[in-house]
Amino acid sequence: MSNDPKEATRRAALDYHQFPRPGKLEIRATKPLANGRDLARAYSPGVAEACLEIKADAATARDYTTRGNLVGVVTNGTAVLGLGNIGALASKPVMEGKAVLFKKFAGIDCFDIELNENDPEKLAELVCALEPTFGAINLEDIKAPDCFIVEQICKERMNIPVFHDDQHGTAIVVGAGVTNALRIAGKDFAEIKVVSTGGGAAGIACLNMLLKLGVKRENVYLCDLQGLVYQGREADMTPQKGDYAQGSEPRTLADVIAGADLFLGLSGPGVLTPEMVKTMADTPIIFALANPNPEIDPDAARAANPKAIIATGRSDFPNQVNNVLCFPFIFRGALDAGATTINDEMKIACIEGIAAMARATTSAEAAAAYQGEQLTFGPDYLIPKPFDPRLMGVVATAVARAACETGVAQRPIADLDAYKAGLDASVFKSAFIMRPVFDAARDAARRIVFAEGEDERVLRAAQAVMEETTDVPILIGRPDVIAARCERAGLDIRPDVDFKIVNPQSDPRYRDYWGTYHDIMARRGVTPDLAKAVMRTNTTAIAAVMVQRNEADSMICGTFGQFLWHKKYIEEILGHGGLHPVAALSLMILENDSLFIADTQVHEEPTPEQIAETVVSAARHIRRFGMEPKIALCSHSQFGNLNSNSGRRMRAAMAILDAAPRDFAYEGEMHIDSALDTTLRDHIFPGSRLDGAANCLVFANADAASAVRNILKIRAGGLEVGPILMGMGNRAHIVTPSITARGLLNMSAIAGTPVSHYG
Repeated sequence: MSNDPKEATRRAALDYHQFPRPGKLEIRATKPLANGRDLARAYSPGVAEACLEIKADAATARDYTTRGNLVGVVTNGTAVLGLGNIGALASKPVMEGKAVLFKKFAGIDCFDIELNENDPEKLAELVCALEPTFGAINLEDIKAPDCFIVEQICKERMNIPVFHDDQHGTAIVVGAGVTNALRIAGKDFAEIKVVSTGGGAAGIACLNMLLKLGVKRENVYLCDLQGLVYQGREADMTPQKGDYAQGSEPRTLADVIAGADLFLGLSGPGVLTPEMVKTMADTPIIFALANPNPEIDPDAARAANPKAIIATGRSDFPNQVNNVLCFPFIFRGALDAGATTINDEMKIACIEGIAAMARATTSAEAAAAYQGEQLTFGPDYLIPKPFDPRLMGVVATAVARAACETGVAQRPIADLDAYKAGLDASVFKSAFIMRPVFDAARDAARRIVFAEGEDERVLRAAQAVMEETTDVPILIGRPDVIAARCERAGLDIRPDVDFKIVNPQSDPRYRDYWGTYHDIMARRGVTPDLAKAVMRTNTTAIAAVMVQRNEADSMICGTFGQFLWHKKYIEEILGHGGLHPVAALSLMILENDSLFIADTQVHEEPTPEQIAETVVSAARHIRRFGMEPKIALCSHSQFGNLNSNSGRRMRAAMAILDAAPRDFAYEGEMHIDSALDTTLRDHIFPGSRLDGAANCLVFANADAASAVRNILKIRAGGLEVGPILMGMGNRAHIVTPSITARGLLNMSAIAGTPVSHYG
């Protein structure tokens, strides 16, 4: 292995592309093909029916083929990244990468198409001939001015969106970044002086977009290797450059940069010098976007003018102008609305959506993906990060709305709010299945106390609780620490303004709290001094006392520490009047299914009575999610074939359940595969009580339940909602240290529903 870091990086990149199999894409079937019946439907003779439907009505191609979600990424390899004209074949890794980004960020399928054709008109002819295959075309890495010709011809002849991302994707993200930079600088599009370097596809498109956003044509100065583009210049000119000719005499970049409010660089390294920056206007905006080396090093620009607002094309500096913020989502909205084109209104809607997202509170998911970075709107955070999952819903919906309003949508979306909710559900795996719980939570304003109120995940969850529900968060922690962490995380919420705080160090209710705790625990060995110490240091106990005193309706704890430790205090303080921890129920959201698992935490080896109680409680909670319970009691024994300990306890639990009428389906004892595979179960035990696969697995010991839960989470990519602490009347829930901010939001929605709401 090489000790040279550059060679190691190069080798790692090559290995990424080569192993475990070459390339970054594959094709997978979306329909079963396991027998002769499937084959007859997939191909002859069944396929003929779909063909005839499309022949009769071309619009049905969206219903019977992938065309409505299929984009062609097309290039001839004449202007690839910073590599130049490397040819169509060498460009293929880039086009595969583009297809991967479409799929990752917007769920759009792609074919990458590399064409050996350098004549722009012939290239356009080839692209136009692809219209029956695709719902949209993404032109990529075609040199200027050929790209302008190809796009114009294709847009005129094709009835599907054609979008040259190098032009318009860059222009959209630049537009969003400049919009926010001007807001920070206190300037307006109509007033600024713009100096740009680079007259290629991206540079011209950015200038065109800035004009649409309000920049005045007479305030734009375009420079290239020959200097200023001016009237009468003949060297290295194109019609597109000519549109920005300024004056009638040669001038240099240094001549025209003085007093400029915005420098837009899409050229090469070292073009802009610190001396030039010093001559720019107050609070200059510098978009130095050349890759891999920008027109000026950001540190050098800031040294020349500390008030400069800077963006680059690099990921290792703030404000990376990255087209992935745009192209997946503008295509998502265009495809879903059946747009025939991507017009200026759709592009501007995309700009407004991206810019607004940067000004909003950063999502917890983006914060987790970019740990250590300051993601608070300001000079170093003008545009959101690509891994912010809200981009899909916000940007694609804005684009679809603009398509509908401008009349280019062949399938107008009637309910855009529902459309956005569907997009969010496709990104946030829990959104769809949690919707009934959130709907119920909105009908009741419950007070929820978070025991670990200083944790950033809790702070983000508290903000989301106020945005998405009517619940009232209460946080336990030190006000100065909470305020500082809200500020650092870029959250809008502030303690004692937007939410209440209980400060263990100085809360005036301290005497009442330790008195309540002592009253409960006095005959269990807790002295007044110990009660005082607990109420100063134990936030779980404080939260439980608040619920006991009816100062909160429910509590959430467990972001650190061991589950049973938290359970001890909850059970001691709130375990009366029939309330007691029954079991922990985890909902595992998988790629194409969901599965409830119990008991993962409460009972190490539950008795038959505890197992039966777990089953009854699980059934009640499953219905909260709008699902009918189908519960399997799982054991190493299967329908009495082993006399194992777990089998005996499960059979005894079945007897307890059978002794009273039940309004839900349950069956056992059985193996997991029998619970989930109807065909296998019917073969082993015909006439089972379950119809179809079980949606809840109840285990005979916590080790088995926890193991299955963790395997589903780690190896199957399952997302956990929970654990839900059953038996406490929804007054307390104990999460696990691995929970995310969205997981806490989901748990707050569960805690935010009165127990009477779901029986």
